[in-house]
Amino acid sequence: MLTSILHRVTGVGIYLGALILAAWAISLAAGPEAYALFLGIMGSWLGKLVLLGMSASLFFHLGNGVRHIVWDFGHGLAKEDASASSFAVLGFAIAATGAVWAIAYMMGLVV
Repeated sequence: MLTSILHRVTGVGIYLGALILAAWAISLAAGPEAYALFLGIMGSWLGKLVLLGMSASLFFHLGNGVRHIVWDFGHGLAKEDASASSFAVLGFAIAATGAVWAIAYMMGLVV
């Protein structure tokens, strides 16, 4: 049940992420001042928290989407298998988000 609800919530998060991506493109087109303002907002602790949530949403939604594709082929539908795959999806989302942010930190993209 939790992963079903989270799948819907992360879908909304991805949509909001697309709006932030559009704001990035608009600020880039609007000139250096607007882009600097955008970078200042997204570089703040709140902006980084939003970006962390967006990346976690993306990876959870991806993992759960793959889980649903497996279900479409008729595999993993037993209660025990569904529970195990829900933990696998959560683990994947946490690991992938952590890996991406660790790589970004090592590359100096996140301070």
